[in-house]
Amino acid sequence: MVNVLADITAFSPDKAWQALDIAHVAGASVRLHWTDKPYKWHTNSGAEVFMVVAGLVDMFYREDGIEKSVRLGPLEIFVADIGDAHVAHPIGAAHILVIEEQGSI
Repeated sequence: MVNVLADITAFSPDKAWQALDIAHVAGASVRLHWTDKPYKWHTNSGAEVFMVVAGLVDMFYREDGIEKSVRLGPLEIFVADIGDAHVAHPIGAAHILVIEEQGSI
């Protein structure tokens, strides 16, 4: 079965970081998140791929104990490798496609 999402930016739940499950591929989940609030600092046991679909997101991460950040716009991607501490802070509302190990936080 083919699942076509015509306008994924129409997804707007009532709570930040709620997700629309799109697919599960070889132990990874592909989810569309909507948020207007920051997440929490965390690490993952697998790599995590973020792609901003709509909006702007400041992605904070730690490299050698130093906090850094990068601003992501539509179609820009950030990859957090295994164990990389990171947190996403949207600037207003944002839609973010996340590919991560199933069961990750």
